[in-house]
Amino acid sequence: SDLRQMLMTKSVENIQFLPFLTTDVNNLSWLGYGCLKQDWTLIAVNAVGAALQTLYILVYLYYSPAKRPVLLRSLLLLAVLAAGYGYFTLLIADARMRLARLGLFCSIFTISMYLSPLADLAKIVRSKSTRCLSFPLTITTFLASTSWTLYGLQLRDPYITVPNVPGIVTSVVRFWLFWRYPPGQDKPYRPLHA
Repeated sequence: SDLRQMLMTKSVENIQFLPFLTTDVNNLSWLGYGCLKQDWTLIAVNAVGAALQTLYILVYLYYSPAKRPVLLRSLLLLAVLAAGYGYFTLLIADARMRLARLGLFCSIFTISMYLSPLADLAKIVRSKSTRCLSFPLTITTFLASTSWTLYGLQLRDPYITVPNVPGIVTSVVRFWLFWRYPPGQDKPYRPLHA
């Protein structure tokens, strides 16, 4: 929906850049994990995800009036990825240890991504409005994290299973918030009289 909005309005107004960047890092990290593990499911899904996120970043950069900060953040992402690649491939010789450390990194990063929307929890409860939440994104997060949890359980891979459980939990919390504060029920704010 963000990409569609950028293309229709030819603007990045009200669209945050950081989610595109962090999701790209997440996809590229899991792609590396899949390559090390030789898991074609991880490779295919995360290659497509990384390609789409990179496309979103390029579209955002194209329509952004302030290109310099977007470009600097993107270059920082590339520098972090290059440093990570160097660390995981050059400094860790043992393949099992490399897989374990990369799996741990991917898990921690994924958990932080799933927990980040809860930062708005107090604002949502205070305002009694779910306007800042995306219902389609909540559904997608729930389905994706549930699928990856089941896949991780099937493979008996805790690096895939564990970080996706918070995605299920945070999605359930967001579903509850949508139930508790339905989007159409937002209380209108009246200006204060002076």
